[in-house]
Amino acid sequence: MTQDATEGMATGVAGGAARQIRARFDETTVTVYQAYADRIAGPALAAGTFVDPFKRGRMTWIKPSFLWMMYRCGWGAKTDQERVLAVDITREGFEWALSRACLSHFDNRRFAVKQDWQEAVRSSPVRVQWDPDRDLSLSPLPHRAIQIGLSGPAVERYVDGWITGIRDVTPLAHEVHAAVQADDLTAARSLLPAEHLYPLPAAIAERVA
Repeated sequence: MTQDATEGMATGVAGGAARQIRARFDETTVTVYQAYADRIAGPALAAGTFVDPFKRGRMTWIKPSFLWMMYRCGWGAKTDQERVLAVDITREGFEWALSRACLSHFDNRRFAVKQDWQEAVRSSPVRVQWDPDRDLSLSPLPHRAIQIGLSGPAVERYVDGWITGIRDVTPLAHEVHAAVQADDLTAARSLLPAEHLYPLPAAIAERVA
């Protein structure tokens, strides 16, 4: 079970073929995923945004790839990640975050010395990390999916301004997983959110590449 769940999509990338932002989006919003325990997910669903006991002071990671989220939370089976949330945020906010992001690792193509990168990390409210995307068996794919870490003012903007809706997709996660376990990949693939290559402005794509 190594077939890419998004096979057949048009190609187009942020930062080259190895790094691709694939997401569910429309003209105004983009969907990202997070997974939490009931104590955080329940109040968030009721309020339409994240509220206490969600901690604004901690970095919060958002993921546009549904299957990468499934890999991270074990289909909603890992402790404190039992509720999988689809969070719709404004594209304006999504691109604001990426336009201010710093890579979470030192890259000598971008920084002459490690000290310059460390200073950029300290001054940026957003981290970007690229990890292998996943197929339906949660095996790594050749391309990488983006994770976006929000801290400080980015978290405030996320919670207070960017979020337009939150949906509980835990039942969907379980349904896709059940189809995979039954070796019905056609059914599993048909259930996946439709993700397409996100058209980042060139300057932002260069920043996060």
